[in-house]
Amino acid sequence: MIQTRMVDYWDGDRQLEGFLCLDDAVTGPRPGVLIAHTWRGRSPFEEETARQLAELGYAGFSLDLFGKGVLGNSPEQNRALMQPFMDNRAMLQRRMQLAVEAVRLQEEVDRKRIAAIGFCFGGLCVLDLARSGVDVNGVISFHGLLTPPGKTDGNRITAKILVLHGWDDPLAPPEELVKLGHELTNANADWQIHAYGNAMHAFTNPTANNPDFGTVYQANADRRSRESMRAFLNEIFQ
Repeated sequence: MIQTRMVDYWDGDRQLEGFLCLDDAVTGPRPGVLIAHTWRGRSPFEEETARQLAELGYAGFSLDLFGKGVLGNSPEQNRALMQPFMDNRAMLQRRMQLAVEAVRLQEEVDRKRIAAIGFCFGGLCVLDLARSGVDVNGVISFHGLLTPPGKTDGNRITAKILVLHGWDDPLAPPEELVKLGHELTNANADWQIHAYGNAMHAFTNPTANNPDFGTVYQANADRRSRESMRAFLNEIFQ
């Protein structure tokens, strides 16, 4: 049976609240997989992903970047929540590192086997986690933003990286994928980029249906990306 609990952790005086999922049929410490949320904040979408990861035998942890109880309800609110982190990538990276530390403190988690996945804004967050040089096994970006932070040039990336991206994503078009490939090569990273044809931004979100904004669910890309995620996690946690 899947067990869940809330995990409080802090960035200074800012309280953050993660959502941890575990299968009680698994005995002993298991790998931890963090889920970084979209620009809306930690929502039922990321919590369901944590449950799915727990069913695969991992400790799924839906992290919190914005603060306990903070959740946007419109594109305007979401943008206002995300923008401070886009403007201050050091803060973003610190919050990601604190989430990793919070997961490692959980007795059910194998401290030496940690990964992070992220969706949209969360995809950028897990890439920044890797760029910052934190010791995790790997990160996966689902239709993530790709803009580099401009403060990690010269860092060696030790985490393996998987980028799962829609070729028709207007928020991070193909030329940005090419730039990312060069960036990761220069950082001596072990990286993969999978680009899905006829897929836009947010292709894993069944509620996404706004082609004018560039967010549309695409079932094939969703299924293929989840299969790639499972294979990648199996590899890095061997």
